[in-house]
Amino acid sequence: MTSPALTLVLGGTGKTGRRVVRRLTGRGHVVRIGSRTGGIPFDWNDSTTWQPALTGVDAVYVTYQPDLAVPGAPEAIGAFAELAVRTGARRLVLLSGRGEPEAEACEKALAASGAQWTVLRASFFAQNFSEGDFLGPVLDGELALPVGDVQEPFVDADDIAEVAATVLAEGGHTGRTYDLTGPRLLTFAQATAAIGAATGREIGYVTVPAEAYAAELAAHGVPAAVTDLLTYLFTSVLDGRNAYLGDGVRQVLGRPARDFTDHVAEAAATGVWTPGAAS
Repeated sequence: MTSPALTLVLGGTGKTGRRVVRRLTGRGHVVRIGSRTGGIPFDWNDSTTWQPALTGVDAVYVTYQPDLAVPGAPEAIGAFAELAVRTGARRLVLLSGRGEPEAEACEKALAASGAQWTVLRASFFAQNFSEGDFLGPVLDGELALPVGDVQEPFVDADDIAEVAATVLAEGGHTGRTYDLTGPRLLTFAQATAAIGAATGREIGYVTVPAEAYAAELAAHGVPAAVTDLLTYLFTSVLDGRNAYLGDGVRQVLGRPARDFTDHVAEAAATGVWTPGAAS
C-alpha cells in the first residue's frame, strides 16, 4: 500500500494558508503546515529548514514572507522550487501579486525549476480590512493611505483558498496563471463606506501623501524595511495598473467570485469591527 499524498502549505497559519489547510483536510488530504512554529519548522530565512519540511511532500502551496517584492525573493523562490523538485514534490502553486515586476520574476524562477507549476495572481484581499493592517484604523474610525481614487477589485481570501485547494488537489492546471480578483472595482473610500453601512458606524477614508504615511508608520515603530515595502506597494501597485477584473475564480471553480459586500456582511456579523468587542 502507498502512503497518502502529503501537501505542504507554506504560511499555513496565515490569511490564505490556514484557509487552504482547512479545505484540503476537508477533502481528506494530509497536510503539513509550513511555519516557524510548525511541528517541522519552516523559515524562508533559514534554508536548512527547507529540506525537512519537504520530505515526503507531493505538492506545495507557496507563499513568501514578507512579500514577493522584497530583494532576494526570486532567488529564494527559485532555490526552494529546485529543491522541492529534487526532493520529489511534483506540484507547486505560487500565490503571487498583480502588476508587480518583482512577483513576475518569482513566477519565472518557479517555472524554471521544472515543477508542475501554477501561479495565482491575487488582488488586494478583502480580509485586509477585517484581519490585517487596516483593521486597527477601521476600528478607530478612519483609514488613511497614500491611495486616491484608484479602483481595486478586492478579492476574498476564501476564494483564493478554494482555488488553491482545487489546483493542489486536482490535475489540469499545470503551466496556468490565474488572475484572481473580486467581481467589482471599488475605491478604498467606497470599501470603507461599505463597512460603515454594514456596521452603522462612521468610517472615514483619507488620502495622505506617501511621505506622511511613511512617517506615521515609523512613529508607530514599524521597521524601515516594512515601511518602505508598504509605501512602494501603495504608490506603485495601486497606481491604476490593476484597475481591471480577472476571471480566475470562475475559470477554476465555475462560479463567480464573491463580492466585497459578501465578506463585509459576514465579518460585520462577527463583531470584528465593533470597537471594544471581544475578539
